[in-house]
Amino acid sequence: MLRLQKILMGWVLTCCVVGAWAAGGPTRDCPDCPEMVSIPAGAFTMGSGPMEHKVTIPKPFALSTTLVTQGEWRAVMGRNPSEFAATCGDQCPVDNVSWEDVQIYILRLNAKTGKHYRLPTEAEWEYACRAGAATQYCGSNTADEVAWYEGNSDNHPHPVATKKPNAWGLYDMSGNLWQWVEDCYHYDLQNGPVNGSAWEPGPYPTSSEVCVSRVLRGGSWHNTSQELLVDRRSADDASVRVHSIGFRLAKTL
Repeated sequence: MLRLQKILMGWVLTCCVVGAWAAGGPTRDCPDCPEMVSIPAGAFTMGSGPMEHKVTIPKPFALSTTLVTQGEWRAVMGRNPSEFAATCGDQCPVDNVSWEDVQIYILRLNAKTGKHYRLPTEAEWEYACRAGAATQYCGSNTADEVAWYEGNSDNHPHPVATKKPNAWGLYDMSGNLWQWVEDCYHYDLQNGPVNGSAWEPGPYPTSSEVCVSRVLRGGSWHNTSQELLVDRRSADDASVRVHSIGFRLAKTL
């Protein structure tokens, strides 16, 4: 009850999210599947400053409570590509996976489970990160409480769920590894979708737009605390594999 009161008070003070106020309990579709939590529908103010705009998430969706781990990746893909496989272990987030690699993982996981896993959209990611609050990071105003970053990581990622979760039970939304989302990168969010969907190029041949890079959110173990702020964004080529990028899953309910 006290936790619910705090969440409701955060809404009264910030008016950041309108909708349901509690995520559903965590579930797994198989022993090696990522643990998922249900995220309620609602509306929130995405971005900051000139990029601020209201977005509505029309339906609940599920999001993995942690980044996908090295062990979870190996269970589906049969190998561990992480640059930290020897020093970090199966409970650490899988790194060194491209956006394109993740799409293959998702296809195999969907075939295995019969479910509809996917990457979260950028709007879904930020909505879940904020969880009805107006904190600087995903779940706190203090980076050390919720994130592994340059100031405390000792130059490597750490096992998932070893920092404080946000109000909806999501760990490492800030820090540990950057997280791929579904969207193509656009600098100006003002013209993006307002219904929580991914921002993709228009259909050929009516649009000449090309998806040069995919969006990254959250920051990583080697970024400064400023680079982990809720509204910070980055992007990289969909084929890039580096030791500071991983991902978490969404699932359509």
